Amino acid sequence: MYIRRSSRTRRSRTAATLLATASLLVSACSATGPTSSAGGTAHVELAALPQSTPSALAPYYEQKLSWRSCGVPGFQCATMKAPLDYARPGAGDVRLAVARKKATGKGRPLGSLLVNPGGPGGSAVGYLEQYAGIGYPAQVRARYDMVAVDPRGVARSEPVECLSGRQMDSFTETDTTPDDPKETDRLVAAYKQFAQGCGAHSARLLRHVSTVEAARDMDILRAVLGDRKLTYVGASYGTFLGATYAGLFPARVGRLVLDGAMDPSLPARRMNLDQTAGFETAFQSFAKDCVRQSDCPLGGRGTTPAQVGEHLSAFFRKLDAHPVPTGDPDGRKLGEALATTGVIAAMYDESSWGQLREALTSAMKENDGSGLLVLSDSYYERDTDGRYSNLMFANAAVNCLDLPPAFSSPDHVEKALPAFEKASPVFGEGLAWASLNCAYWPVRSTGEPHRIEAKGAAPIVVVGTTRDPATPYRWAQSLSRQLSSARLLTYVGDGHTAYGRGSDCIDSAIDTYLLHGTPPAEGKRCS
Repeated sequence: MYIRRSSRTRRSRTAATLLATASLLVSACSATGPTSSAGGTAHVELAALPQSTPSALAPYYEQKLSWRSCGVPGFQCATMKAPLDYARPGAGDVRLAVARKKATGKGRPLGSLLVNPGGPGGSAVGYLEQYAGIGYPAQVRARYDMVAVDPRGVARSEPVECLSGRQMDSFTETDTTPDDPKETDRLVAAYKQFAQGCGAHSARLLRHVSTVEAARDMDILRAVLGDRKLTYVGASYGTFLGATYAGLFPARVGRLVLDGAMDPSLPARRMNLDQTAGFETAFQSFAKDCVRQSDCPLGGRGTTPAQVGEHLSAFFRKLDAHPVPTGDPDGRKLGEALATTGVIAAMYDESSWGQLREALTSAMKENDGSGLLVLSDSYYERDTDGRYSNLMFANAAVNCLDLPPAFSSPDHVEKALPAFEKASPVFGEGLAWASLNCAYWPVRSTGEPHRIEAKGAAPIVVVGTTRDPATPYRWAQSLSRQLSSARLLTYVGDGHTAYGRGSDCIDSAIDTYLLHGTPPAEGKRCS
């Protein structure tokens, strides 16, 4: 399964999400109306929770954080408690890692600005320390305490664990374009091993890592920090988390920026199909740029994007039969699966296209797969010692809880292959099979597709990029129509998310909103 990454800036790339990201309703959140079909959108609406805090949750809302040094200059860390199960607050706690950097300026403080880079599975604390706390505009950092919490099951917040490093190596190398029943069986076995590993190592937490629960945790943090309303910037999956918060607590919405928006009304299969088309759109942009460069290994001037795709597909087929060396100390070779992941990783940010051309040239012409392996490893957050972060584990745990599986069997995938291959001749087959992962999950999903309207919320800024590969622009359009107070801000360009990626127009509009509460004009577009 792939993930959707929140590549928010060229200075910092914290990983965070691709396929089968989530939406959900749990029993605590009532809804009315019919559910969606496998290919349509939901009419169910996420209902707000009561404004009064239940007495059973009062100890959590009234807790005091004990701040300490993080070991990173200027940052403080603390541990916050939340109920493992909101339906049974007395049944145990989950401990969540929180970090902050205090406001640096002399102007009137604006409270806390909570940030989330996406995922599910991206470390918000890592993102704060590596980028947001030092790289957000100085005027924003001057007025806000910059704050992050790793969602439950992620990074420093009781991380979900599933496989060892060697097992993950095997998993990431598994062929996701099976050519015969034996290869299909191997892929299914890999998904089953992954799921069984998560069930064995994280049984206590696995039923309680939903997006609704993470959003409720954010409300506890808001109260503990002393903020009357939540101010928040979320990217990619972080937009779903932020929109869910708005749906549950509309009266507590302050200034919310949802950048690279998701559409919670879609079922998993439709989301995956839309995203497959999104990667094809990004690849078309890459292909057009590639053939204008002197070092493009996939064609020269006059080569059409379709021909570029055919050349890349032929290269993938060659790797499927004959993987190439990488020089990896653990003996890994570059096969089709790792190569495809490496190419997809570069689709998130056009600044990576040069690196991708170089990596493809080395693999195609010099029999050296090291460059594509580096891209793939960065995507999976694998370090040089063969250790993986828990990104992929948390990603699957949240996704598989938030939505029913896209497919329940290999037969269902095979029937859907024509639609996926039409959406992307290059990536469609692999992304269809990647959508099978939740079919074998050890716990049942608790969520379903739903609309989020957040009636009564203050203005919310939804940001969409027209050629975003991972969160297609149509999702931002849909979410902005659902949210009763949304303003859609459009970036006409490439890459995943828009804030902090080089557009003065986008940055100025968002900074003005965060600092003064003035949302961008209706229909504002930037390039």
